[in-house]
Amino acid sequence: MTWLAAVVLGVVQGLTEFLPISSTAHLRVVAALAGWPDPGAAFTAVTQLGTESAVLLYFRRDIAGILRTWTRSLRTPALRTHPQARLGWYVIVGTVPIAVLGFVFQDQIETALRDLRLVAATLIVFGVVLGVADKMAANRRPLDKLTGRHAVLFGFAQAMALVPGVSRSGGTISAGLALGYTRQAAARYAFLLAIPAVLASGGLELTKIGQGPTPAWGPTLLATAVAFGVGYAVIAWFLRYIATHRFTPFVAYRILAGVGLLALIGAGVLAPSSCWPC
Repeated sequence: MTWLAAVVLGVVQGLTEFLPISSTAHLRVVAALAGWPDPGAAFTAVTQLGTESAVLLYFRRDIAGILRTWTRSLRTPALRTHPQARLGWYVIVGTVPIAVLGFVFQDQIETALRDLRLVAATLIVFGVVLGVADKMAANRRPLDKLTGRHAVLFGFAQAMALVPGVSRSGGTISAGLALGYTRQAAARYAFLLAIPAVLASGGLELTKIGQGPTPAWGPTLLATAVAFGVGYAVIAWFLRYIATHRFTPFVAYRILAGVGLLALIGAGVLAPSSCWPC
């Protein structure tokens, strides 16, 4: 991977990680359009450490409060019903589905699921899902009304993002809207819920950087740093945007991007697989 590719893909990761349009899909597609090799699942997971660091910084007070209250609740029963203590447990519970499914389907995630035809299909289908959820959303339930059952459902929605094109934030937010949560509450929980999964995945994939077909350490670290800076700005903008706007532009973009990608594949401009026609 060249330094230019690292910068471009870092910007793409930062721009798309928190928007409901799938950062994994965009990294895969942008690399293909530029004629670069597929950056791979390891590169994607490590650059997500950059954007997740932006989450840790942006929500540092919330995270510190959750960790402090949750830890104290372990030895102080009276605190176990505190909203922050419960939220700590719900983040743990909601992380279980993606941890289990990610482990079971690791090989498929790194190979077959990166096929651009599947990416195009998931962009379209889950764009429609987001649009329907947004249109039917009650948009009333705050995050402090989160329940254990809903935390599990959020978790399975996040796990669907193991398939490129679904979008971690898009899947989780769609579930939140369908369950009646406000747009801000769904997005906020989506960001918090992603922390353990992204940190664990990125930490595991760090060992693969620089080995075999994966990019070298230098470009990967540069892309991760760029993703951090861009991602922080996107978080701030996105939370302000959804306070007064619907997700319609993202739905339209996903559908158009998916259709356009299928057209490029059908015209032979893009190969659906990184090793096509092997």
